[in-house]
Amino acid sequence: MTDDPNLLGAFLRARRELVTPERAGIPVHGVRRVPGLRREEVAMLAGISADYYLRLERGRDRHPSVQVLESLATVLQLDDDAREYLVGLVAEKPRKRRRARREVVPTGTANLLSVLPFPAFVEGRYLDVLAANPLATALSPRLTAGANRLRDVFLDPEEKEMFQDWELAAAYLIAGFRQAVGTDTDDPRFIELVGELTLASPLFQRLWARHDVRPRMSGTVRFTHPQLGEITLNREKYLVAGTDGIMLVVYHPDAGSEHAEKLALLGSVLGSARSGTSRSPAR
Repeated sequence: MTDDPNLLGAFLRARRELVTPERAGIPVHGVRRVPGLRREEVAMLAGISADYYLRLERGRDRHPSVQVLESLATVLQLDDDAREYLVGLVAEKPRKRRRARREVVPTGTANLLSVLPFPAFVEGRYLDVLAANPLATALSPRLTAGANRLRDVFLDPEEKEMFQDWELAAAYLIAGFRQAVGTDTDDPRFIELVGELTLASPLFQRLWARHDVRPRMSGTVRFTHPQLGEITLNREKYLVAGTDGIMLVVYHPDAGSEHAEKLALLGSVLGSARSGTSRSPAR
């Protein structure tokens, strides 16, 4: 045993509890006292001994072979991203003392951000907002440098109200956060965020316990804006070259759609405000 957190065991246990016997093809007789699969059932389906699987979950063995991990991934019905994460949990990594790392937006990215005609912001590895253009802040006041997407989506009531499917958005966000952090769980920023959100948000606590893993991907987001009403935007995420997980996030509408018109109206209101005139967008 070591003093390190048992990431492998926690992941296996969480994912085991999400696979029902029916999905695994196991007949159910009587009342089951555990959610998902039992340890011995996972071991049987993976072709390993129950004792060995128990050692993996309890952290007594932290170096299973790739073949064992692949078998477990199949039994636990992991997708490609979760499989890669599982294998990464047992990779040897150099031991070093962690320090909080300051994330800096490259000059070229900052210049690009300032001229983009759509809402855009720069997101750090821990989902801190490192920079944002004025149109992004007009879309949501929480999209401003110094904010954190996890903290705002889970804890800020006004940000919560913006998402038409808040719990789904929160689930995707937390899965992307876990993938971005990987095994760097001794990083001070990670410890601060997870500790705060676990205490403050029951939803965060529940979703974090699932150990979902998903890359921070592009997609479609449906907002309810306080002035514009419902607006659907495409979200693109671009990894900034030469950085450790910093991404440029851009929201843009389908060309010619009513959502493009609403976003153009928001831009015109912003322009009017800058020039000293006032105009209120219609709902």
